Amino acid sequence: MAERVLVIGSGGREHALAWKLAQSPHVQQVLVAPGNAGTANSGKISNSAVSVNNHSILAQYCKDHNVGLVVVGPEVPLAAGIVDDLTAAGVTCFGPSAKAAQLEASKSFSKSFMDRHNIPTARWSSFTDPQDACKYIQDAEFPALVVKASGLAAGKGVVVARDKDEALKAVLDIMKVSRCSISVSLMVIFSQRFYLFVFETFKDTFHSFTVSEEVLQEIKRSVLQKTVDGMREEGTPYMGVLYAGVMLTKQGPKVLEFNCRFGDPECQVLMPLLKSDLYEVLKNTLQADLSSSPVQWLENSAAVTVVMASGGYPASYKKGLEITGLSQVSEMGIQVFHAGTALKEGGGVITSGGRVLTVTAVRPTLESALCSANEGVAVISFPDAVYRRDIGHHAITYLTRTRGLTYKDSGVDIAAGNRLVDVIKPLAKATSRPGCNAELGGFAGLFDLKAAGFTDPILVSGTDGVGTKLKIAQACGIHSTLGQDLVAMCVNDVLAQGAEPLFFLDYFSCGRLDVRVASSVIGGIADACQMAGCALLGGETAEMPGVYGPSDYDLAGFCVGAVERGAVLPRLKDIMEGDLLIGVASSGLHSNGFSLVRKILERSGLQYSSPAPFGQPGQNIGEVLLTPTKIYSRLLQPILHSGAVKAYAHITGGGLLENIPRILPPELAVDLDASRWRIPAVFSWLQREGSLSEEEMSRTFNCGLGAVLVVSKQDAQRVLRLLQAQEEAWIVGSLAHKQPGAESVVIRNLEQSLKDSPGRSPDTSVLQNGPITLTLWCLTGTNLQALMEQVKKPSSSAEIVMVISNRPGVMGLKRASMAGIQTRVVDHKLYGSRAEFDGTIDKVLEEFGVELVCLAGFMRILTGPFVRKWSGKMLNIHPSLLPSFKGVNAQKQALQAGVRVTGCTVHFVAEEVDAGAIVVQEAVPILVTDTEDSLSERIREAEHRAFPAALELVGSGAVKLRDDGRIVWNQSVQG
Repeated sequence: MAERVLVIGSGGREHALAWKLAQSPHVQQVLVAPGNAGTANSGKISNSAVSVNNHSILAQYCKDHNVGLVVVGPEVPLAAGIVDDLTAAGVTCFGPSAKAAQLEASKSFSKSFMDRHNIPTARWSSFTDPQDACKYIQDAEFPALVVKASGLAAGKGVVVARDKDEALKAVLDIMKVSRCSISVSLMVIFSQRFYLFVFETFKDTFHSFTVSEEVLQEIKRSVLQKTVDGMREEGTPYMGVLYAGVMLTKQGPKVLEFNCRFGDPECQVLMPLLKSDLYEVLKNTLQADLSSSPVQWLENSAAVTVVMASGGYPASYKKGLEITGLSQVSEMGIQVFHAGTALKEGGGVITSGGRVLTVTAVRPTLESALCSANEGVAVISFPDAVYRRDIGHHAITYLTRTRGLTYKDSGVDIAAGNRLVDVIKPLAKATSRPGCNAELGGFAGLFDLKAAGFTDPILVSGTDGVGTKLKIAQACGIHSTLGQDLVAMCVNDVLAQGAEPLFFLDYFSCGRLDVRVASSVIGGIADACQMAGCALLGGETAEMPGVYGPSDYDLAGFCVGAVERGAVLPRLKDIMEGDLLIGVASSGLHSNGFSLVRKILERSGLQYSSPAPFGQPGQNIGEVLLTPTKIYSRLLQPILHSGAVKAYAHITGGGLLENIPRILPPELAVDLDASRWRIPAVFSWLQREGSLSEEEMSRTFNCGLGAVLVVSKQDAQRVLRLLQAQEEAWIVGSLAHKQPGAESVVIRNLEQSLKDSPGRSPDTSVLQNGPITLTLWCLTGTNLQALMEQVKKPSSSAEIVMVISNRPGVMGLKRASMAGIQTRVVDHKLYGSRAEFDGTIDKVLEEFGVELVCLAGFMRILTGPFVRKWSGKMLNIHPSLLPSFKGVNAQKQALQAGVRVTGCTVHFVAEEVDAGAIVVQEAVPILVTDTEDSLSERIREAEHRAFPAALELVGSGAVKLRDDGRIVWNQSVQG
């Protein structure tokens, strides 16, 4: 459902944010308060006259207008606590808290913070008297040339002086007249624990410089991560944009200042270059979900922004001057972001501020973007307009200067490669095993077969890749699971010869080495090697610009194993008619058939981010498709060593039809019965959406079987029991004599089994995979946190879609907002009767399609009609073992009664208080030393286990409430 977004502010930055947010399909309307002429009635964008200084009025406005997200542009509202107040009222707001915003609001706080956390910054001192400050500059043994105003200066609080005289003048200007210039460097989005991405490196407005990758990495390490860690350690986790001004010195980068907002006019340069959905980026940041939406930028593009200001700015200037040429510039494909503008009575646009317009051009090169921006400025006119004519020239001069070429100029970054090796060395070391210490750095790797315990071994090798599953991973920004795919594809092949996997080598090739992505992939490879029991002995990283696109990469893997001479598989002479086939479950598609999968997905019109019509509830299509391939080595090796398995087929490319015959004598054929194994829902969906034939399905996909073993009838049940102790497995068919001209593999009941495969249809049970809501919250929200953690699990049957409270500002609302869950406050004090209040709650629940309601800490009596309507769909938790100690003060009642055991109860809500059918109870012993507080704390811990358990029982359909008020258990779902 599309949302309304409110942007706070009136400048060019806010116009750019609104412009970008309006492009999102998730956004219905963008309101800007107070806005300017550019944000007045422009498509999805319109201005709002709501007061942004009265936060109570603003919060109510957001609720009345169904505003789902507030984005704060300027620094003053942040310092005034707008985020704190709106969040407490249940309104989702992007930006740092007032305490966190001190990083900008108080330069003294900022400098002290940097000192406390060893963040490199220049030597400093703060003053209230200009004469003391001037004396400090004159007497300092070091060049004290940076002067900053401690407080909010609207982006004009810093002077970088050329000498002491200019610094002395800056002190007098700042402390008396408040005039100065700006210096900027990095803009980053922070999400409590991590920073999401560095937006861009900027040039000082007077002195152009270029930041190398090495310096950028040092800034990330010594500044950005230390900042986010330090804020969290001090109890003020930072959420929002952090804009860091960094000076490059001979001693390394040093922080000049922090700003707690998007830069202006930097935001006007960045938004047109941002390819990603800004709304998704901000929401994912608020949900601390940094990997689900990797930020993408326009490739082969450059942007230039020129600010047009009023004559006399930043001192006195005229207002109300008419602006012309705006429509002509728009026709030139140039974006004009308004700042100090207003609508003129009778039509037209006039000036109303110092910075009036920012003219932004996006073109393939910096030179063409600069030319277009200047052409746009030339078309726009208003009296006394001033603008700089040297924007971008320093950068062009630097980029076009003549100098000797380096390997990095060709696109190969050796330093990045060295950093990657440093990252993966300990990962490889962790995979050491007998025969190999997995030390990286040599020209080749060594493996001692004798130390590994082999007597008369035969070496077995296998190589593979992960196919076009790579394309999906790159599109989704999920790289860590590919390592398991790569290792599994090679290891499972080596197993088919009966071999134990010994060591693994990887090959990672790319167009441009992104250390973060590469380390994620190779970290996944190392983890998978540990799962498989083999060592990551070495690998190759190849950066090949021109062969691959900048963000593209490819993978290949090589596994070497060993098997004693007498244990090699398949044992063709032992395989005979009547032998049985045991199938071992796959995790899904594994790593084959993805070119066809992508074609089917394209035809269906769905995106990787779309909710999956298969898989676990809450997963999107990309997440299900990227489920990693199962590694069978530790499961199968003991069984293979027992001698009971005559052959093993890895069901890889070629599916069931082509892989099973590879391990059989030519005179034998396979008879499979698809009704004997579970086929994951993804295969049914692919078959239906792609109109695939049975042959196409079974020749392309594993159809739910990742491995097939050949065993004798006598050994079949014993092998099956060993497998089923750890994994899903079934007897799926048998071997028969192959008739002349007959197919090698026959699969019966495949079409019907694909139709019968369980999907995510709500018809399978009343509440199967349906959304739930936690509502009527008025306490701390600790049970909410437990339920939120539960629904994150892949096995959960539920999704939280809404949290409602009858009291504003409670912790439950804050917890929900931080998790990105929609909230509503329905204050009972505003309603004349319980029926009217309950009716409003009912409308909200209906609006969001709620199927199950969970109550916690709600002390109001619900009306009979409301309870009857939601009978069987509403759970409550009570701090006693009902039916004992109903009502309030249950813990106190238990202590006064002298009982030795109490606990908690989750029950369906009935018209009589605390009398509904019981779903889950958990006992809590009462200690001799217990007070009401200590007993309450232990009962609360029990509640955090009982409520999620009850939620899953009801949400999965295992427990239902009959019409007579009794519970019925669905054993098939429960089991």
